[in-house]
Amino acid sequence: MFKNKKIAVLTSGGDSPGMNAAIRAVVRTAAFYNLESIGVYRGFQGLVEGDFKELTARSVKNLIHRGGTFLKSARSDEFRTYEGRKKARQQLQKNEISGLIVIGGDGSLIGASRFSEEFDFPVIGIPSTIDNDIHGTDFAIGYDTALNTVVEAIDKIRDTASSHNRLFLVEVMGRDAGSIALNAGIGAGAGIILIPEMKRSRELLLESLSRSKKSGRTSNIVVVAEGDDAGKNILELAQFIELNLKEYEVRVSVLGHIQRGGSPSCYDRVLASRLGVAAVDSLIGEYSNIMVGIVKGNVTLIPLSEVTKEKTDVDRELIRVSDIISR
Repeated sequence: MFKNKKIAVLTSGGDSPGMNAAIRAVVRTAAFYNLESIGVYRGFQGLVEGDFKELTARSVKNLIHRGGTFLKSARSDEFRTYEGRKKARQQLQKNEISGLIVIGGDGSLIGASRFSEEFDFPVIGIPSTIDNDIHGTDFAIGYDTALNTVVEAIDKIRDTASSHNRLFLVEVMGRDAGSIALNAGIGAGAGIILIPEMKRSRELLLESLSRSKKSGRTSNIVVVAEGDDAGKNILELAQFIELNLKEYEVRVSVLGHIQRGGSPSCYDRVLASRLGVAAVDSLIGEYSNIMVGIVKGNVTLIPLSEVTKEKTDVDRELIRVSDIISR
Protein backbone atom coordinates (compact mmCIF):
# COMPACT_ATOMS: atom_id res chain seq x y z
CA MET A 1 0.00 0.00 0.00
CA PHE A 2 2.75 2.48 0.93
CA LYS A 3 5.36 1.52 -1.63
CA ASN A 4 6.85 4.68 -3.17
CA LYS A 5 4.42 6.88 -1.21
CA LYS A 6 4.74 9.63 1.38
CA ILE A 7 4.13 9.63 5.11
CA ALA A 8 3.87 12.70 7.34
CA VAL A 9 4.98 13.05 10.95
CA LEU A 10 4.10 15.73 13.50
CA THR A 11 4.50 16.43 17.20
CA SER A 12 1.64 17.86 19.21
CA GLY A 13 0.80 18.97 22.74
CA GLY A 14 3.39 19.52 25.44
CA ASP A 15 6.95 18.74 24.41
CA SER A 16 8.79 15.89 26.07
CA PRO A 17 12.39 14.62 25.87
CA GLY A 18 12.66 11.96 23.18
CA MET A 19 10.28 13.49 20.63
CA ASN A 20 13.22 14.29 18.34
CA ALA A 21 14.48 10.72 18.69
CA ALA A 22 11.04 9.45 17.64
CA ILE A 23 10.95 11.75 14.59
CA ARG A 24 14.43 10.52 13.66
CA ALA A 25 13.33 6.90 13.92
CA VAL A 26 10.24 7.51 11.79
CA VAL A 27 12.19 9.27 9.03
CA ARG A 28 15.01 6.75 8.92
CA THR A 29 12.63 3.79 8.94
CA ALA A 30 10.71 5.37 6.08
CA ALA A 31 13.99 5.80 4.18
CA PHE A 32 14.81 2.14 4.83
CA TYR A 33 11.55 1.23 3.07
CA ASN A 34 12.11 3.77 0.29
CA LEU A 35 9.26 5.98 1.48
CA GLU A 36 9.27 9.76 1.47
CA SER A 37 8.91 11.57 4.81
CA ILE A 38 7.21 14.90 5.27
CA GLY A 39 7.69 16.85 8.48
CA VAL A 40 4.68 18.86 9.65
CA TYR A 41 5.72 21.96 11.57
CA ARG A 42 3.67 23.35 14.50
CA GLY A 43 1.54 20.27 15.09
CA PHE A 44 -2.08 20.17 13.97
CA GLN A 45 -2.05 23.88 13.17
CA GLY A 46 0.72 23.24 10.68
CA LEU A 47 -1.30 20.35 9.30
CA VAL A 48 -4.25 22.68 8.68
CA GLU A 49 -2.04 25.32 7.05
CA GLY A 50 0.14 22.94 5.06
CA ASP A 51 3.38 23.88 6.83
CA PHE A 52 5.26 20.89 5.40
CA LYS A 53 8.91 20.14 4.67
CA GLU A 54 10.53 17.06 3.20
CA LEU A 55 12.77 15.15 5.61
CA THR A 56 15.57 12.75 4.73
CA ALA A 57 17.75 10.39 6.72
CA ARG A 58 20.47 13.05 6.72
CA SER A 59 18.18 15.91 7.74
CA VAL A 60 17.47 14.21 11.07
CA LYS A 61 21.10 13.66 12.05
CA ASN A 62 22.29 14.90 15.45
CA LEU A 63 18.74 14.82 16.84
CA ILE A 64 18.67 11.77 19.07
CA HIS A 65 20.24 13.59 22.02
CA ARG A 66 18.24 16.83 21.75
CA GLY A 67 15.27 17.62 23.96
CA GLY A 68 12.10 19.33 22.76
CA THR A 69 10.91 18.93 19.18
CA PHE A 70 12.52 20.53 16.15
CA LEU A 71 9.16 20.24 14.33
CA LYS A 72 7.70 22.54 17.00
CA SER A 73 4.33 22.18 18.68
CA ALA A 74 1.35 24.54 18.88
CA ARG A 75 -2.24 24.65 20.02
CA SER A 76 -4.80 24.52 17.23
CA ASP A 77 -8.33 25.66 17.95
CA GLU A 78 -9.01 25.32 14.24
CA PHE A 79 -8.23 21.60 14.23
CA ARG A 80 -10.77 21.13 17.00
CA THR A 81 -13.50 21.96 14.45
CA TYR A 82 -14.68 19.71 11.65
CA GLU A 83 -13.91 22.41 9.08
CA GLY A 84 -10.37 22.67 10.39
CA ARG A 85 -9.85 18.94 10.17
CA LYS A 86 -11.29 18.99 6.65
CA LYS A 87 -8.65 21.56 5.66
CA ALA A 88 -5.98 19.28 7.14
CA ARG A 89 -7.27 16.39 5.03
CA GLN A 90 -7.16 18.57 1.93
CA GLN A 91 -3.57 19.54 2.66
CA LEU A 92 -2.60 15.87 2.92
CA GLN A 93 -4.35 15.11 -0.37
CA LYS A 94 -2.76 18.09 -2.07
CA ASN A 95 0.70 16.88 -1.07
CA GLU A 96 -0.07 13.24 -1.96
CA ILE A 97 0.56 12.02 1.58
CA SER A 98 -0.74 8.53 2.31
CA GLY A 99 -0.31 8.20 6.07
CA LEU A 100 0.20 10.29 9.21
CA ILE A 101 2.16 9.61 12.40
CA VAL A 102 1.24 11.74 15.43
CA ILE A 103 3.62 11.96 18.40
CA GLY A 104 1.99 13.41 21.53
CA GLY A 105 -0.08 13.01 24.67
CA ASP A 106 -3.63 11.84 25.25
CA GLY A 107 -5.31 14.98 23.86
CA SER A 108 -3.25 14.85 20.68
CA LEU A 109 -3.92 11.16 20.17
CA ILE A 110 -7.66 11.61 20.72
CA GLY A 111 -7.66 14.36 18.08
CA ALA A 112 -5.71 12.08 15.74
CA SER A 113 -8.26 9.32 16.26
CA ARG A 114 -11.18 11.60 15.45
CA PHE A 115 -9.44 12.77 12.28
CA SER A 116 -8.72 9.19 11.20
CA GLU A 117 -12.33 8.12 11.77
CA GLU A 118 -13.91 11.12 10.03
CA PHE A 119 -11.83 10.92 6.86
CA ASP A 120 -10.84 7.25 6.81
CA PHE A 121 -7.20 8.30 6.76
CA PRO A 122 -4.37 6.06 8.03
CA VAL A 123 -3.06 7.48 11.32
CA ILE A 124 -0.66 5.93 13.83
CA GLY A 125 -0.08 7.44 17.28
CA ILE A 126 3.10 7.42 19.38
CA PRO A 127 2.63 8.21 23.11
CA SER A 128 4.87 11.02 24.33
CA THR A 129 4.22 12.78 27.63
CA ILE A 130 6.18 13.21 30.85
CA ASP A 131 2.99 12.52 32.84
CA ASN A 132 2.93 8.88 31.65
CA ASP A 133 -0.88 8.86 31.88
CA ILE A 134 -1.84 7.24 28.57
CA HIS A 135 -3.83 4.01 28.58
CA GLY A 136 -2.33 1.12 26.63
CA THR A 137 1.38 1.65 27.27
CA ASP A 138 3.53 1.11 30.34
CA PHE A 139 5.74 4.04 29.42
CA ALA A 140 5.38 7.16 27.29
CA ILE A 141 8.35 8.91 25.72
CA GLY A 142 9.81 11.52 28.08
CA TYR A 143 8.67 10.07 31.39
CA ASP A 144 11.97 8.44 32.34
CA THR A 145 13.93 11.60 31.54
CA ALA A 146 11.54 13.74 33.60
CA LEU A 147 11.99 11.43 36.59
CA ASN A 148 15.77 11.70 36.35
CA THR A 149 15.54 15.49 36.02
CA VAL A 150 13.38 15.76 39.14
CA VAL A 151 15.60 13.44 41.18
CA GLU A 152 18.70 15.43 40.20
CA ALA A 153 17.01 18.71 41.16
CA ILE A 154 15.86 17.37 44.53
CA ASP A 155 19.35 16.03 45.25
CA LYS A 156 20.67 19.59 44.83
CA ILE A 157 17.87 21.09 46.91
CA ARG A 158 18.69 18.64 49.71
CA ASP A 159 22.20 20.08 49.97
CA THR A 160 20.71 23.46 50.88
CA ALA A 161 18.03 21.93 53.11
CA SER A 162 20.67 20.03 55.11
CA SER A 163 23.01 23.01 55.36
CA HIS A 164 20.35 25.26 56.88
CA ASN A 165 18.08 22.72 58.64
CA ARG A 166 15.17 23.70 56.43
CA LEU A 167 11.98 22.06 55.23
CA PHE A 168 11.62 22.28 51.45
CA LEU A 169 8.34 21.83 49.61
CA VAL A 170 9.20 20.81 46.04
CA GLU A 171 6.37 21.01 43.51
CA VAL A 172 6.58 18.73 40.47
CA MET A 173 4.29 18.34 37.48
CA GLY A 174 1.24 16.14 37.84
CA ARG A 175 -2.10 17.95 37.69
CA ASP A 176 -4.12 14.73 37.53
CA ALA A 177 -1.53 12.01 38.10
CA GLY A 178 1.06 11.66 40.85
CA SER A 179 3.37 9.24 39.07
CA ILE A 180 6.27 11.69 38.78
CA ALA A 181 5.97 12.81 42.40
CA LEU A 182 5.67 9.28 43.78
CA ASN A 183 8.51 7.69 41.84
CA ALA A 184 10.88 10.67 41.95
CA GLY A 185 10.07 11.19 45.62
CA ILE A 186 11.10 7.65 46.47
CA GLY A 187 14.16 7.87 44.23
CA ALA A 188 15.26 11.13 45.84
CA GLY A 189 14.58 10.00 49.40
CA ALA A 190 11.80 12.49 50.15
CA GLY A 191 10.37 12.49 53.65
CA ILE A 192 6.77 12.97 52.51
CA ILE A 193 5.06 12.68 49.11
CA LEU A 194 1.72 14.34 48.33
CA ILE A 195 -0.18 13.20 45.24
CA PRO A 196 -3.76 13.87 44.03
CA GLU A 197 -4.73 10.19 44.18
CA MET A 198 -4.11 9.87 47.93
CA LYS A 199 -6.01 12.90 49.29
CA ARG A 200 -3.81 13.17 52.39
CA SER A 201 -5.09 15.76 54.85
CA ARG A 202 -3.16 18.71 56.23
CA GLU A 203 -3.45 17.20 59.70
CA LEU A 204 -1.77 14.00 58.54
CA LEU A 205 0.99 16.08 56.95
CA LEU A 206 1.57 17.96 60.21
CA GLU A 207 1.60 14.70 62.13
CA SER A 208 4.23 13.22 59.79
CA LEU A 209 6.42 16.32 59.97
CA SER A 210 6.18 16.43 63.78
CA ARG A 211 7.12 12.77 64.03
CA SER A 212 10.13 13.34 61.76
CA LYS A 213 11.26 16.28 63.87
CA LYS A 214 10.99 14.32 67.11
CA SER A 215 12.99 11.45 65.62
CA GLY A 216 15.90 13.84 65.11
CA ARG A 217 15.41 14.78 61.47
CA THR A 218 16.76 18.32 61.20
CA SER A 219 15.81 18.92 57.55
CA ASN A 220 13.16 17.48 55.30
CA ILE A 221 11.94 17.30 51.70
CA VAL A 222 8.24 17.16 50.84
CA VAL A 223 7.49 16.36 47.20
CA VAL A 224 4.13 17.76 46.09
CA ALA A 225 2.38 16.93 42.81
CA GLU A 226 0.84 20.14 41.42
CA GLY A 227 -2.62 18.53 41.47
CA ASP A 228 -2.55 17.67 45.18
CA ASP A 229 -5.20 19.59 47.12
CA ALA A 230 -3.69 19.63 50.62
CA GLY A 231 -3.41 23.38 50.06
CA LYS A 232 -4.93 25.88 47.65
CA ASN A 233 -1.42 26.03 46.22
CA ILE A 234 2.06 25.17 47.41
CA LEU A 235 2.72 28.65 48.81
CA GLU A 236 -0.46 28.55 50.89
CA LEU A 237 0.54 25.08 52.12
CA ALA A 238 3.95 26.40 53.16
CA GLN A 239 2.31 29.21 55.16
CA PHE A 240 0.02 26.68 56.87
CA ILE A 241 3.01 24.57 57.97
CA GLU A 242 4.92 27.59 59.28
CA LEU A 243 1.90 28.72 61.32
CA ASN A 244 1.40 25.32 62.90
CA LEU A 245 4.96 24.05 63.21
CA LYS A 246 7.07 26.97 64.39
CA GLU A 247 10.19 24.82 64.57
CA TYR A 248 10.33 24.51 60.79
CA GLU A 249 11.85 27.10 58.46
CA VAL A 250 9.97 26.42 55.24
CA ARG A 251 11.10 27.09 51.68
CA VAL A 252 9.31 26.41 48.38
CA SER A 253 10.78 25.29 45.07
CA VAL A 254 8.58 24.89 41.97
CA LEU A 255 10.46 22.90 39.33
CA GLY A 256 8.02 23.83 36.57
CA HIS A 257 9.01 23.40 32.94
CA ILE A 258 12.55 22.35 33.75
CA GLN A 259 11.00 18.88 33.95
CA ARG A 260 10.13 18.94 30.24
CA GLY A 261 13.56 19.88 28.99
CA GLY A 262 16.98 18.38 28.74
CA SER A 263 18.65 15.63 26.80
CA PRO A 264 16.57 12.41 26.82
CA SER A 265 17.78 9.48 28.89
CA CYS A 266 19.07 6.32 27.24
CA TYR A 267 15.79 4.60 28.03
CA ASP A 268 13.74 7.31 26.32
CA ARG A 269 16.03 7.30 23.28
CA VAL A 270 15.64 3.55 22.89
CA LEU A 271 11.88 3.68 23.53
CA ALA A 272 11.43 6.49 20.99
CA SER A 273 13.46 4.54 18.43
CA ARG A 274 11.44 1.36 18.95
CA LEU A 275 8.10 3.12 18.73
CA GLY A 276 9.16 5.16 15.69
CA VAL A 277 10.09 2.00 13.80
CA ALA A 278 6.88 0.28 14.94
CA ALA A 279 4.76 3.22 13.75
CA VAL A 280 6.12 3.03 10.20
CA ASP A 281 5.87 -0.77 10.23
CA SER A 282 2.21 -0.41 11.23
CA LEU A 283 1.45 1.93 8.32
CA ILE A 284 3.14 -0.45 5.89
CA GLY A 285 1.11 -3.28 7.43
CA GLU A 286 -2.03 -1.25 6.59
CA TYR A 287 -2.97 -0.60 10.20
CA SER A 288 -4.83 2.61 10.95
CA ASN A 289 -6.21 4.52 13.92
CA ILE A 290 -3.95 2.70 16.37
CA MET A 291 -1.27 3.63 18.89
CA VAL A 292 2.02 1.81 19.25
CA GLY A 293 2.94 1.33 22.89
CA ILE A 294 5.18 -0.72 25.15
CA VAL A 295 3.74 -3.32 27.55
CA LYS A 296 5.98 -5.61 29.63
CA GLY A 297 8.88 -4.73 27.35
CA ASN A 298 7.09 -5.61 24.12
CA VAL A 299 5.72 -3.30 21.45
CA THR A 300 1.93 -3.54 21.28
CA LEU A 301 -0.90 -1.99 19.27
CA ILE A 302 -4.03 -0.44 20.78
CA PRO A 303 -6.92 1.30 19.00
CA LEU A 304 -6.61 5.08 19.25
CA SER A 305 -10.28 5.16 20.19
CA GLU A 306 -9.32 3.49 23.48
CA VAL A 307 -6.57 5.97 24.31
CA THR A 308 -7.72 8.21 27.13
CA LYS A 309 -5.97 9.72 30.11
CA GLU A 310 -5.46 6.83 32.48
CA LYS A 311 -7.50 7.00 35.68
CA THR A 312 -6.09 4.07 37.61
CA ASP A 313 -5.54 3.59 41.31
CA VAL A 314 -2.14 4.66 42.57
CA ASP A 315 0.40 1.87 43.06
CA ARG A 316 -0.22 0.95 46.69
CA GLU A 317 3.04 -0.96 46.91
CA LEU A 318 4.98 2.20 46.08
CA ILE A 319 3.00 4.10 48.72
CA ARG A 320 3.90 1.40 51.25
CA VAL A 321 7.57 1.54 50.26
CA SER A 322 7.56 5.32 50.63
CA ASP A 323 5.90 5.21 54.06
CA ILE A 324 8.39 2.65 55.36
CA ILE A 325 11.67 4.10 54.13
CA SER A 326 10.88 7.78 54.67
CA ARG A 327 10.85 7.52 58.46
